Formats: sequence, structure tokens, C-alpha cells
Amino acid sequence: MYYVYMLRSISYPEQTYIGFSKDLKARIKAHNSGQSPHTSKYKPWSLITYLAFKERQKALNFEKYLKSHSGKAFACKRLWSSPPITSPESSLN
Repeated sequence: MYYVYMLRSISYPEQTYIGFSKDLKARIKAHNSGQSPHTSKYKPWSLITYLAFKERQKALNFEKYLKSHSGKAFACKRLWSSPPITSPESSLN
């Protein structure tokens, strides 16, 4: 499976991140351990939601869409409405 995921910084709730990964748990651990330069200064991160795809290209296309102007509007209206999770990995267990 391939995953498109949405993170929100616990320390800086206005900071969000959309990403793609084949191993979601490992990728979130990498974000929270500072291994990703783009997200390291806003750690820890909480998982807001994720979507699973069987096909890699469909996942990449959806990630690209969520980062587009219309995709951001869709995500704001439909996906970011959840409050931040207090534990960075609580939704993965």
C-alpha cells in the first residue's frame, strides 16, 4: 500500500504537512525524530488523517492534488477539521 498523510505540528498547530510514503509508521517516526529537514523545526507532529492507495501513481497524484490550490481548499474544508491529536503516534497503534 501507498499512503498520503496529513500531519499537524503539536508545538505549532498552524503548521501542517502533507506527504507520501510506502511505510507510514516509519515516515512519521522520521518526522518526529528530526530526520526530515522540512519538518524538523516543528516537531512533534500528530497524524490527522491518511489515505491508502494500492497504486503508487494514484497516491502521488492525490498528494500533488492536495498541495494544489483547489486541493488545499478541499483539504481545509473536509480533512483538516479534526483537532490535533495530543500524542504523535496515538492514531497508529
